[in-house]
Amino acid sequence: MEINRILASEFKKELWQIENAVALMDEGATIPFIARYRKEKTGELDDQILREIFERLTYLRNLEQRKQEVITSITEQEKMTDEIMNAISRANTLSEVEDIYRPFKPKRKTRASVAKEKGLEPLAKEIMEQRPVADPMALAEEYVNEEKGVNSAEDALKGAMDIIAEDVSDNANVRKTLKALYFRTGEVSSKGDEEKESVYTQYYDFSEKVNKIASHRVLAIDRGEKEGFLKVNISVDSISAIAEIEKIYIVNDGKCAQVVKDAIADGYQRLLHPSLDTEIRNNLTDVACEGAIKLFGDNLKQLLLVPPVKGKTCMALDPGYRTGCKMAIVDPTGKVLDTGVVYMTLDIHDKEKAKNQLKKLIAKHDVDIISIGNGTATKETEMFVAAMLKEIDKPISYMVVSEAGASVYSASKLAAAEFPQFDVALRSAVSIARRLQDPLAELVKIDPKSIGVGQYQHDMPKQKLEESLDGVVEYCVNTVGVDLNTASAPLLERVSGLNKSIAKNIVTYREENGAFEKRNQLLKVSKLGPKAYMLSAGFLRIPDAKNKLDSSSVHPESYDAAKKLLEAVGYTLDDIGTNKITDLEKVVNKIGFEKLAQQLEIGVPTLKDIISELIKPGRDMRDELPKPLLRTDVLDMNDLVSGMELTGTVRNVIDFGAFVDIGVHQDGLVHISQICDKYIKHPSEVLKVGDIVTVWVMSVDVNKKRISLTMKKPKQEPKAN
Repeated sequence: MEINRILASEFKKELWQIENAVALMDEGATIPFIARYRKEKTGELDDQILREIFERLTYLRNLEQRKQEVITSITEQEKMTDEIMNAISRANTLSEVEDIYRPFKPKRKTRASVAKEKGLEPLAKEIMEQRPVADPMALAEEYVNEEKGVNSAEDALKGAMDIIAEDVSDNANVRKTLKALYFRTGEVSSKGDEEKESVYTQYYDFSEKVNKIASHRVLAIDRGEKEGFLKVNISVDSISAIAEIEKIYIVNDGKCAQVVKDAIADGYQRLLHPSLDTEIRNNLTDVACEGAIKLFGDNLKQLLLVPPVKGKTCMALDPGYRTGCKMAIVDPTGKVLDTGVVYMTLDIHDKEKAKNQLKKLIAKHDVDIISIGNGTATKETEMFVAAMLKEIDKPISYMVVSEAGASVYSASKLAAAEFPQFDVALRSAVSIARRLQDPLAELVKIDPKSIGVGQYQHDMPKQKLEESLDGVVEYCVNTVGVDLNTASAPLLERVSGLNKSIAKNIVTYREENGAFEKRNQLLKVSKLGPKAYMLSAGFLRIPDAKNKLDSSSVHPESYDAAKKLLEAVGYTLDDIGTNKITDLEKVVNKIGFEKLAQQLEIGVPTLKDIISELIKPGRDMRDELPKPLLRTDVLDMNDLVSGMELTGTVRNVIDFGAFVDIGVHQDGLVHISQICDKYIKHPSEVLKVGDIVTVWVMSVDVNKKRISLTMKKPKQEPKAN
């Protein structure tokens, strides 16, 4: 209950919303199902906030579990006090709990533990009392014990100081105070060997405030250190740090106080600073990773939701030089019609022969669009295609698509099972065609990390990255919905409530029994029980179903309500999706949403969703997004001049800008400062992957293959009189 109250407070939601959402999650309901079909229970909490609640819920439960483990351990050591118990109860983070537990945690052998074994802990406590008249050396004389290895007062005093140094280092209050100081005044510093050339030269003599450093710089420095080019540390004024500790411990200026000061200085340099350096850097990396994972997820989401090019027969070309361009032609449903290899990128190739070969195939299969992979030899392939299209009467356009991950997919067991008759290269060509036809359906087959819209993705915590990206894919698949009769197993396994085994069984059932004619046939699929049916049915569509509700996202549990609604306003099931029913919302509005929802025994949010689906059953939300930018001509990088206006597609959004495809094979960079006139903290405030934007060329470096772009329209130079 306490955790639910914390969540309600943090997310500024009513307690009942959180309680119901948490209860549904605990029952095994998926986020897409809760967001879409349990709106009344949660007060219409959307997919994104439900995921955030789930992540925070998991953290708070882990925190509570860790607190109990720490309490048990300290209690078993018979060292628990009211003060420690209260401190643990008040702790809001795992880091705070670990700092409290630190003095009680079993340690490997240390200088302090050796001193304690010699019986010097009482001496350390006496010195810590800092009695004004006490003489530390005289106190130490009493602890000389040659049998225990304490041969002199100096030995005893040194051991006592080791104990004090470790106690200071383990003090939760000291660590909390210094963490605040490090965050306020500390700097991340990195050094490198000027004689070693690398991509990290800008960090060879670098420093920036801990509380100011940008996430992408943290990740770059981390990688540079990992690769051996940089030495990195947190630098802070040690005098100020030691002074902060002394405020906590020092009570007078006596001889014992001076010993404590010396122990504090030793403990800070030897124990505290190295520990805090590691912890602060780990925190910076965690925050940077969290931001990078979120950005990766946002980019992936936009890429997966790029509108499909529907109803078009597509020719795909996977460019190559010596081995030629692999070619595949795919019909509007994704079925492979033809494959082959065409040689036209090198001067020694017979380009006229290649042109005639492609023209015949375009005519034979009535090709509407050409998809070109953006790998090696793309520019030559694109120039060849642009020239060829001018010789064809039929209007055909092309698009260069990212082939990131295509090679990973084409060499996978999944691709081998899907196209056993094709070699790896031809599978890749098929994937390039389907990426243009339906990006979502094709890209779900590929590990999201290989899709190429991230930043430092290979440096991210693997589990956290995978969980985040899986959540994005799950959101996209379930938001769009899936055609039950054409979806591949990889697409089906992303549907709410389904897994790899059930997805495979659905495909097997389809192959053995023919196309699904109604949703409830799913209950005949092996391992797909009532719960999986409840969680998945609304996201699985049968476009040409006899019962039109089966082609919509109306959940089977609401079929009766939908039928009663149609009766109440004078329509029939046959009217679903026709012009007759377009004014349904107005009709219901006259009756009153609340009144009708009560009659139908459903909530108003569910009623509104049903109405929307009856008007446009199974609508694809991607249809409302801007269409992909298709081209008919090509530019060369050498054609670019400063000030030239171009239209491009945003391919990747990163912390310091965005990369834009302007049709010259090499993407151009729009730096964050060139995105708009107003100040923005991050490019994602303005841009997203797939956006069609107008840009102007700022500069071109052909040798380094760098193009600098701006989205700020250049000011016209005043004309001379």
